[in-house]
Formats: sequence, structure tokens, C-alpha cells
Amino acid sequence: MVETDPEGALAGFDAVVRMEPEKAEWGFKALKQTVKLYYKLGKYKEMMDAYREMLTYIKSAVTRNYSEKCINNIMDFVSGSASQHFNLLQEFYQTTLKALEEAKNERLWFKTNLKLCKIWFDMGEYGRMSKILKELHKSCQKEDGSDDQKKGTQLLEVYAIEIQMYTETKNNKKLKELYQRALSIKSAIPHPRIMGIIRECGGKMHMAERQWADAATDFFEAFKNYDEAGNPRRIQCLKYLVLANMLMESEVNPFDGQEAKPYKNDPEILAMTNLIAAYQKNDIMEFEKILKSNRRTIMDDPFIRNYIEDLLKNIRTQVLLKLIKPYTRIRIPFISQSLYLVAKDAVHCNINCLFVFIGAKCPRKGC
Repeated sequence: MVETDPEGALAGFDAVVRMEPEKAEWGFKALKQTVKLYYKLGKYKEMMDAYREMLTYIKSAVTRNYSEKCINNIMDFVSGSASQHFNLLQEFYQTTLKALEEAKNERLWFKTNLKLCKIWFDMGEYGRMSKILKELHKSCQKEDGSDDQKKGTQLLEVYAIEIQMYTETKNNKKLKELYQRALSIKSAIPHPRIMGIIRECGGKMHMAERQWADAATDFFEAFKNYDEAGNPRRIQCLKYLVLANMLMESEVNPFDGQEAKPYKNDPEILAMTNLIAAYQKNDIMEFEKILKSNRRTIMDDPFIRNYIEDLLKNIRTQVLLKLIKPYTRIRIPFISQSLYLVAKDAVHCNINCLFVFIGAKCPRKGC
């Protein structure tokens, strides 16, 4: 009936609400269906009127657990097309938060604000996001303004979304501060997905600072947490771990460990394992061939793409060091041909190699 005769269905739901002498579960259920149906029909004013009426039931007519489940369900339903109905989204969340404050449901108020934060984050609305983050931080503080360690789990949830914002906006100073504060919280039992987010962002921060070993540690921790949570981000973090391992020129293969071994032949990972093999053999031709033939899994990720030039520079330097070792003089065209470079890039590579060579010969400062 909802599909074939929506107007008839709405009349039926309204009749259920009016039949009850006082507010009870069936009226609440009918209003929930009314809200969803009005939303599908694009009748947003009527939807909000029905939703406000539904929220009057949460104080005493239905159990807290059931009301939370239904409100969460409607929030997910409405948030699905957030960017298309910006004003409706704002009104919907403001109405929800006000009702939850009045009902003194702190837990759902907190979760609702986190959901709204995530929506603003996905839409790049960082100013709106920052305002909500202030409220969330305040709810996790003592009267003196210090963090309430008893609310460690909630604090980590706030830090996780805030850390993502600073990662996107490339505010490394704030990111580092929050990352360190997040790792210092010992009183929490967070969902592994939350720790996965914090560790992944920490890895990206260390990569920006060119601290490859610290980045590798964080990406491995992120992978383990995402894996425990069954989150698909585990594959991405495994790729980032491979990247960090290559940049730190580690001879340890991350897929030798029992945690990562099951993913060794994953189609997304296979390209990266082949890349490691070419990198460790200093096979420039094979390395570049893998990059070209696996554009979607490697080069289409902007984060990985940022560091590919560093990897190529490392390989070329190693090859060039071996190449020039027997000679006292060498021509640029010969280097270009050997490294598959144009002459201009070969000169840059040669200069870089010279610094590496001098550094190896003269480790003391001022040599």
C-alpha cells in the first residue's frame, strides 16, 4: 500500500495515531513510517511536522533503546542525500538535538552530533564542523575545562573525526597535538575503527614529515585495527605500509608477518607486492611498467602518487651509484639511456647521486 497508494497509507498511519487514547508504541511506529513516506514523496514540511510529533513520544511513551534505534534509523535515511537537501538536513538535526537535550538523552545527543560532524566533514564544511567539535569537547570536559578521563572512549571518537579534518586541511601542527593527546588516553576502550582512523592519520602526518619508520608503524597499527573491525580501509593502509617500507629502504617484507600474509594475493595488494620486488631489485624498467599497468590501484590514489617520485629517485640513485662506480668520467647521454630519463632529469639525478656518494665517503660534518 505504501508503494501503490501512498496517500492511503498516510491516512492509515494517521488513523493509528489518533486511535490511541494516549501516546504509545503503535502511534510512535506509525509516525516513524509517516516521516519516511513524506520524505520519499518530497513533502519536507509535512515530514518535519510528523517528525516533531514523533519526538514527543521519546520521553515516556517508548523505551529509550527503541527510540534511539528508530531515531538513528531515520537519521541514516535522511542523511543519505545530505548534499541535495542542505536546509532540510540542518533543520532535521537541530530539531533532533533539541529534543534529545530536553529528554536528557546525553548518549544519543553525543552520537547525533558525531553523525552531523561526519556529514559536514564529507561535504568539506569545516567551519560548521568546528562549531560542533567545540560542543563535543565541552561535553567530555570537567568543570575546570580539563579532559574527563572517565569519558576516554567518547574523547577518542571526537579526536578521530577532528584528526581527519586536520589531515584534510593539512594543519600538521594541530594534527600532531591531537594525535599525541589521543595516544596518551589510557582509560578508553574504543572501537577498533576509531583507533584505525587515528593511526592512519598519524601515518600520513609522519609521511609528510618524511619520518618513514614512524609512518610504517602507524600504518601497520591502522591496518590491524581496521582488520579487527572488518573495515575495508585495511587494504588501503596495507598499501600505505608497503609505500612507507620502500621509502625507508627496509628489506623486511611486510607480507612475511602473519597479520598481513592473508592479503598478499588480494588484487588490490598484488600490484604493491610486485612493486616491492622491482624496487628491491632496483629494476627501474619493471617498476615503471607496474606503475603504468596498475594506474587504478596505485597512481589513482593521490596519497600514494605524492611519493612515487621519491621512490623513483631512490631507485635511480642506487642504479646510478652502481653504474658510475667503474668510471672516472661519464657522459650524460649514457646516464639518460641507462635510467630511461631525458637529459635534464639525468643531470638532476647525477647531482643527487653525487651528494649521496660524498655523504658515504665523508660522513663527518665539514668533510
